[in-house]
Amino acid sequence: MDQKLRVGILGATGMVGQRFISLLENHPWFEVVTVAASPRSAGKTYEEAVGGRWKMDTPMPEAVKNLVVLNVNDVEHVASTVDFVFSAVDMSKDEIKAIEEEYAKTETPVVSNNSAHRWTPDVPMVVPEINADHFDVIPDQKKRLGTTRGFIAVKPNCSIQSYAPCLAAWKEFGPKELVVTTYQAISGAGKTFKDWPEMVGNIIPFIGGEEEKSEQEPLRVLGKVANGQIVKAELPKITCQCVRVPVLNGHTAAVFINFEKKPTKEQLIEKLVNFKGFPQEAELPSAPKQFIQYLEEDNRPQVTMDVDYENGMGVSIGRLREDSMYDFKFIGLSHNTVRGAAGGAVLCAEALTAKGYIAKK
Repeated sequence: MDQKLRVGILGATGMVGQRFISLLENHPWFEVVTVAASPRSAGKTYEEAVGGRWKMDTPMPEAVKNLVVLNVNDVEHVASTVDFVFSAVDMSKDEIKAIEEEYAKTETPVVSNNSAHRWTPDVPMVVPEINADHFDVIPDQKKRLGTTRGFIAVKPNCSIQSYAPCLAAWKEFGPKELVVTTYQAISGAGKTFKDWPEMVGNIIPFIGGEEEKSEQEPLRVLGKVANGQIVKAELPKITCQCVRVPVLNGHTAAVFINFEKKPTKEQLIEKLVNFKGFPQEAELPSAPKQFIQYLEEDNRPQVTMDVDYENGMGVSIGRLREDSMYDFKFIGLSHNTVRGAAGGAVLCAEALTAKGYIAKK
């Protein structure tokens, strides 16, 4: 790419916004030129606005420290400075829907980490290795919005990333029933242990809205484009419990699964390790070389050893074995704020760029 695309981050001061900024440092295609946040942060430098709330392990990139934070509600002004935006705004669902559409209508593509548009029929919700073909619905969305280059694309919930890729890899065997329990890190709530000391040594057996997302969103990812919208898959049937655990980064899933055609363990592992999609074929900058790794050891995957696999963009699977009630059971692990949030959105933006949906204004 001759010239980097100019990127804006909406909700830049929050945890996911910070993750976008750290992931985009020295990105070969994209350059963060604009940071936008709530009116209370507007007018300050990014460094002043974030203050002592920088939550990443790596230092704040020098390139963003002196960017003056714009008011995210000043849509025309923010949009005039960028080629596209990443959205990580912290607002009500209705407010997010409205502001993301407003940005799209300024002919600015929006790649969103938020859940507000995940079930809008003509908005693609994409894990690029699994369903990059869902971007084909964008022309229909543009017709509805009355735009020529503006649109919204979203990535799915962080909780599904540690098991939904397996369903795509095992498609030919017909996954039909899943029982899933996710053990979810506190960064999924935008917290660190400093912010949430009561999570140390604690487990909370409820995360609002998460079980519905974990049961339904894989079906939309595995669905198809028909008549200008995404039609979700009928199978597999999924039931899920979501538990908050005292881990900083990394969502683990314990999964029981039944198939229509029962495969062997060896067939399942072979499908996992050879599974790839558009990001690998197009050699996108953030794409993991191997999307899914299978670990043979009984005590893997572990958060401390495996959460950063492929820079946090890969998925780790282990403990695949036959079960006495279901066909098989296994454990999955993914990085919830990299693959599951900002990193997944960056990979979506790379795929959209490679496919020609995002270009310089």
